[in-house]
Amino acid sequence: MKAIVVSRFGGPEVLEYKEIAKPEVQKDSVLIAVKAAGVNPVDTYIRAGSFGYQKSLPFVPGIDGAGIVEEVGEGVSKFSKGQRVFFQGVMGSYAEYIVCPESHVFALPPSLSFSQGAAIGSPYATAYHGLFQCAKAKAGQSVLVHGASGGVGIAAVQFAKSYGLSILATVGTQQGRELVLGMGAEKVFNHYEEGYVEQILDYTKNQGVEIILEMLANKNLEKDLSLVADRGKIVVIGSRGRIEIDPRNILRKEARLIGVNLFLATPTQRKSIFSAIEAGLMNNTLRPVIRAEIPLEKASLAHEMILKPGAAGKIILVT
Repeated sequence: MKAIVVSRFGGPEVLEYKEIAKPEVQKDSVLIAVKAAGVNPVDTYIRAGSFGYQKSLPFVPGIDGAGIVEEVGEGVSKFSKGQRVFFQGVMGSYAEYIVCPESHVFALPPSLSFSQGAAIGSPYATAYHGLFQCAKAKAGQSVLVHGASGGVGIAAVQFAKSYGLSILATVGTQQGRELVLGMGAEKVFNHYEEGYVEQILDYTKNQGVEIILEMLANKNLEKDLSLVADRGKIVVIGSRGRIEIDPRNILRKEARLIGVNLFLATPTQRKSIFSAIEAGLMNNTLRPVIRAEIPLEKASLAHEMILKPGAAGKIILVT
């Protein structure tokens, strides 16, 4: 089968498109013919060897995807050959085939394309885990979603809307602004615009926001400390470097900084996460948005694109 292989850590150029052995189904697992694979920022960190969860070399990257069940292993009861599915949390989705534990595979509704299926896993699971399991968000609270037009941001806005939260958001483009407003955000700000922090404070009558979902903490964390409400929560979902902050700004508001790492979600948490996702997909409150479909052999292009500003949906690799 064809796959993307990382034989050494480094930039996008280390992603090699090559022939490797097709995996064999195991007990309690499912062999899936992958039709689409989701591209996440964490994929680039793992590829570079900078995340801390990288596998031994060589490896096939990617942790999200969608496709058709090719074969089921002994003990599998939920799935059968020919079924459309999506999966999350299993390394190796940048390939024509993957073997996944049954517990990490989910039925793909007929109303969704394979590309949309590949856009579900990590973005929607991270958004739910951060918003409801880590920040304990409740209906009626205010939430600020930074980078709301990216994969996790879109998922967070859709979840927040369906659960009755008041949503503020930041984006970097007019296209992103229209997309997020269309999903139900109350007000959208341009995070490249001078004075956007003051605009948000003015909008909240200087009360700040109860929950902030932060996708780029190395740039925004100090600003978040001025935007968060008293006893509010800043949920750090992404960061690409270091930042210096004044801890007194945390003390002054009794603010809480919460890190989100989906890899640490417990089996009980994962069950709740994907139950919520499946319900949202069925009632159409959750709907992945696709930014670009790129051939699998051009994975290096996808890795370059995902780290550039101006996201408006999810980048997908198609086989």
